[in-house]
Amino acid sequence: MSKDKNKRPLFDAAIVRQALTDCVRKLSPARQARNPVMFTVYVGSILTTLLAVQAYSGQGEAPFGFVASVSAWLWATVLFANFAEAMAEGRGKAQAAALRGLRQDVAAKKLVHPRRDSPFVPVPAKSLHRGDLMLVEAGDTIPSDGEIVEGIASVDESAITGESAPVIREAGGDRSAVTGGTRLLSDWLVVKVAAESGETFLDRMISLVEGAKRRKTPNEIALNILLASLTLIFLVVCVTLKPMSAFAVALSGQGQTVTITALAALFVCLAPTTIGGLLSAIGIAGMDRLIQAGVIATSGRAVEAAGDVDVLLLDKTGTITLGNRQASNFLPVSGVDERELAEAAQLASLADETPEGRSIVVLAKERFGIRGRDLHELGATFVPFTAQTRLSGVNLPERLIRKGAPDAIKALAEHSGQRIPKEIDLFIHDIAKSGGTPLLVSENGRPLGAIWLKDIVKGGIRERFAELRSMGIKTIMVTGDNALTAAAIAAEAGVDDFLAEATPEAKLARIRQYQAEGKMVAMTGDGTNDAPALAQADVGVAMNSGTQAAKEAGNMVDLDSNPTKLLEVVAIGKQLLMTRGSLTTFSISNDIAKYFAIIPAVFAGIYPQLGVLDVMELATPKSAVLSAVVFNALIIVVLIPLALKGVKYVPAPAAMALRRNLLIYGLGGLLVPFAGIKLIDVIISALGWA
Repeated sequence: MSKDKNKRPLFDAAIVRQALTDCVRKLSPARQARNPVMFTVYVGSILTTLLAVQAYSGQGEAPFGFVASVSAWLWATVLFANFAEAMAEGRGKAQAAALRGLRQDVAAKKLVHPRRDSPFVPVPAKSLHRGDLMLVEAGDTIPSDGEIVEGIASVDESAITGESAPVIREAGGDRSAVTGGTRLLSDWLVVKVAAESGETFLDRMISLVEGAKRRKTPNEIALNILLASLTLIFLVVCVTLKPMSAFAVALSGQGQTVTITALAALFVCLAPTTIGGLLSAIGIAGMDRLIQAGVIATSGRAVEAAGDVDVLLLDKTGTITLGNRQASNFLPVSGVDERELAEAAQLASLADETPEGRSIVVLAKERFGIRGRDLHELGATFVPFTAQTRLSGVNLPERLIRKGAPDAIKALAEHSGQRIPKEIDLFIHDIAKSGGTPLLVSENGRPLGAIWLKDIVKGGIRERFAELRSMGIKTIMVTGDNALTAAAIAAEAGVDDFLAEATPEAKLARIRQYQAEGKMVAMTGDGTNDAPALAQADVGVAMNSGTQAAKEAGNMVDLDSNPTKLLEVVAIGKQLLMTRGSLTTFSISNDIAKYFAIIPAVFAGIYPQLGVLDVMELATPKSAVLSAVVFNALIIVVLIPLALKGVKYVPAPAAMALRRNLLIYGLGGLLVPFAGIKLIDVIISALGWA
């Protein structure tokens, strides 16, 4: 599910057609009651419809054309709000339909015993239960989510991630999880089922993206309560205006009692219907943008929390650095020529397929023109690296060349009876202090010198951290390196702090420390040892390539397994909050112009002094009421693209973002309705509708 793959037009024709149908289906009272603001508009639409029927029979409080027009535009307001929500849901349902196509009723090979050569029983995938063992062979579709207990194989995960390159999955370590619906390309795996039928990762993705389990977030609930409270206040005000206007008419002997139709129009224009109609769409669209970025969130609350994050814990490898250390210099000891060291290092690395080994060969060629040689012709035997020896190298006739960790090379020298030159410790200290990793080289046990392996900091990462800092977000680099190395890389990358020699306990303690200070913390992880910290963090982004424990602990899963994605997640969260805040500001501001349109039209007959409020000089009272109602409905349609796409996110301090928000959406919300209502009034007058 790469970003490009998920990208679709804002108004896809198929989604629009479905939304047009769904917006009518949503007219049921039960559905409307979920949104208190729009429910009152719904009730007002029914009331004015009944008044229009009464007016048609010749017994109405106002002309049929006027009442019917107001009623029609109130219904349009409800339908437009339904359409906005249906469009947002439709985008999620389109994602879900694509994912549902990946579910296949495949047969699983359920093992009788927990080993490769055990007999198996073919069973439907849906009959598998947590803890069952299954055999998956080359060409098979993996029937269910699980943990590999035996084997190593290449897996095609393009159906989930959108990435065509296969990935390696193996038992043990942090890449032992497999996802149901993906396909095995080679070899075989014994997998322990980790999810019941209907609860797999694919099932949860489908449920989440189509909004079936979307719950309102705390911020959304709080805003709904505020909007409902304002709506209730305006409702009480409008209800009391009827008897008050009757009393005023009787007392002054002029004007007419305010009609129920006019009061319904006044109420709808006073109530925060713009944000009320778009609020649900904003939340659903925020989840959709996250999905398009290749991240699945378990709840809207996680997305909002990302927007409120104060502290980011970022793994050094793969997030801040490229992840592949590169050889940058040869440092020979006294009595050894640099070319001699480079030649020995190159020979020891010719059969080393690691990025570090290849970079040593490249550096030797660039510095001294030393070209690759055929180990077979040299009569050489390659010695692979192991976790026990922490060495690799090559055996040549009369030459045993090794490269490896400093303590391993020192131990080899002592075992061979060789003296360890005094420069070695100096090299180790200087390289570590500068943020590099020292790799020592020896020949026949005699240390020749050191290779400086440098962590390459990603281009542009320092600027991104500066942007985050300007927004008040603190960045913490987490690494297993020693404090000297960590400090050097942290300084080069521009992070605010670092956690060196990090253990799972240290990460957890640091997260709890920041949370105790009232801060929101986000982090990424992929291993079982990351699970406690992912569960503790307010935003825990687990890598899809990681273990099942990590994915269950976090509240987001990055399908692309890109640790840098955390920065994008924070931006999407902030964009969601900014969009909601901007449209709320616009909604409240744009109500002011409606007051200037409707209040003079409704009450100027009773209180002529209110005529001074008619700054727009609208044609007639009926035209004024109708123009305000029409604008109130149409503005929802105009703002649907913004609700779906989101307000453009610009990294900036909170105070600056607030000023920008007030200038564009506050002032804009104040001025646009004056022009819009006046234009509609001119059109209505020209057509003779009021």
